[in-house]
Amino acid sequence: MNNKPTICFNGQPLTIEDICQIASQRAQVGLCTQADFITRIDKGALFIDTLLKEQGFVYGVTTGFGDSCTVSVPLHLVEQLPRNLYTFHGCGLGDYFDAQQTRAILAVRLTSLARGFSGVRYKLLQHLTTLLTQDILPLIPQEGSVGASGDLTPLSYLAAVLAGERDVIYQGERQATQAVFSKLNIEALTLKPKEGLAIMNGTAAMTGLACLAYQRAAYLSQLTTRITSLASVALNGNAYHFDEKLFSVKPHPGQNRIAERIRSDLQVTETAPRNDTRLQDRYSLRCAPHIIGVLEDALPWLRQFIENELNSANDNPIIDAEGEHVLHGGHFYGGHIAFAMDSLKTAVANLADLLDRQMAQLMDSKFNHGLPANLSGASSEQAMINHGFKAVQIAVSAWTAEALKLTLPASVFSRSTECHNQDKVSMGTIAARDCLRILELTEQVGAAVLFAAVQGVELRGNVAAVSPALQQTIKFVRSFSTFLNTDRALEQELRQCLALIRTQHWPLYD
Repeated sequence: MNNKPTICFNGQPLTIEDICQIASQRAQVGLCTQADFITRIDKGALFIDTLLKEQGFVYGVTTGFGDSCTVSVPLHLVEQLPRNLYTFHGCGLGDYFDAQQTRAILAVRLTSLARGFSGVRYKLLQHLTTLLTQDILPLIPQEGSVGASGDLTPLSYLAAVLAGERDVIYQGERQATQAVFSKLNIEALTLKPKEGLAIMNGTAAMTGLACLAYQRAAYLSQLTTRITSLASVALNGNAYHFDEKLFSVKPHPGQNRIAERIRSDLQVTETAPRNDTRLQDRYSLRCAPHIIGVLEDALPWLRQFIENELNSANDNPIIDAEGEHVLHGGHFYGGHIAFAMDSLKTAVANLADLLDRQMAQLMDSKFNHGLPANLSGASSEQAMINHGFKAVQIAVSAWTAEALKLTLPASVFSRSTECHNQDKVSMGTIAARDCLRILELTEQVGAAVLFAAVQGVELRGNVAAVSPALQQTIKFVRSFSTFLNTDRALEQELRQCLALIRTQHWPLYD
């Protein structure tokens, strides 16, 4: 019995969490079947047909695209134009979006088209829903979009698959779309006028990636906070750097939330005995709430940017079937997503840098207040040939450096293209891809420093005295990675930890 919740596409707003649940297959997809919804969707396509009959002119239907809008397309070629559009855009390169990313892209495009302002048929929404419910995933190259006029090249692969062309991933294998459709008795769609443009001329790729990036970043904020608490214990840090009264005088809500979490982890109360013989820890402990708090305070407005884009009609032209208007504009421009992703990737990279500095303190016997060099757990007889986390720290440094290198904002690298019609573009998809890569690297840093911090707490010898929350994290880590007393290759354990981080397998804070 399938107990997954169903997320219904009915033209109403969806959330980042809705898209992420669909992308990770934790929710089913449903398309509204109410008569008024179907009528409202089909009315846009019927209005396009009426315009063709009465006026014989609609942008992207009886004209070329972009700078070619002055090229007239005779009526007997109109039906061929959508196929030509997705065909000549089939030039993407680079790696392919993975299954989770592709589901997010499909779900975001369906959300926008279900708004009812794109001039497509209800039948097209049904076919797009079928791809999601049957998990037939277009094979979409990651590279080739400048983020205006939307994600043309990536979304051309979706349009082509709906029409029965190109390749998909189905049941874990790359297969020809037509072969999969034939096997499942799915009829390929012959795209109507405006439908090719409606599918492609939007921000679904960058916005789908942004939804995934947001959720991963929110979890990384919590993970970095928990690691900071463990590092503070391992380094005999001053827990009163996170005092409630102290933080009340600088009222950033996210920053205060991070401090409260660390206070709880360290069991800091007004009545608890103070251990503040070292008045001021280094910044990577003392200022951790101020660093993590930047991301935590950014999340609400990042959500606003992403969810507004998610729930928008963002192709061109917009079809107002009720008022019988064709509205030409630039809603395909991904500037808000570009800014959100450029901002998010900087905040996340700062978490990697923070954790890298905490790792340096834990490793160096000049700064770790009595812990063994490199956090080695070897006996005195074996100490000279065991190296603890020495190589792991080098790897953490490498991952951090790569993350920091990628923070250069993509949005400022606008390139005039397409005969200077697209003379200012968003670069939103590149920004989102950069952000996901920085998240990937920072998660790697997080996994490694988590191992080191747990080792440090155990070497300090006071595991029984730490809070239940920290004990739970230590127990969790030790369920798949044992105490490092002699050198061993940690790759597979780190990969296992990474997989758990990326699926947000264990809760950290309420």
